[in-house]
Amino acid sequence: MTDTAPAHPVPLHVDRPHRELLDQVLDSWSLGVLAELCERPCRFNELRRAIPTVTQKSLTATLRRLERNGVVEREVLSTRPVAVQYRITPLGKTLRAPIDVLLAWAHEQMPRIEAARRAYDDAQEA
Repeated sequence: MTDTAPAHPVPLHVDRPHRELLDQVLDSWSLGVLAELCERPCRFNELRRAIPTVTQKSLTATLRRLERNGVVEREVLSTRPVAVQYRITPLGKTLRAPIDVLLAWAHEQMPRIEAARRAYDDAQEA
């Protein structure tokens, strides 16, 4: 029998650059954008329609952050009028598996989380 777990677990330590990156690619708007772009390239207004609660300013900022981190690329199309299309990069595609794992964990644990929230809220009200 082989045990792949280390004898002494490594403490969870998230350095500033890692925390900053995770904040930028795992926020609610980024997850929505990535979900859309994993399916197909989209123009800005297509993304706005697909994520109706995002403001134009927030979507612009989100796309810029994702582009800066190499997760999304912006392409200016030579159409009339000129249009911009966004697509996920190969680096961005590598986010799919870990995000799917986190979503599966959230789905599986949601009953326990909801129970903990209720217990906490009840204790705060008492």
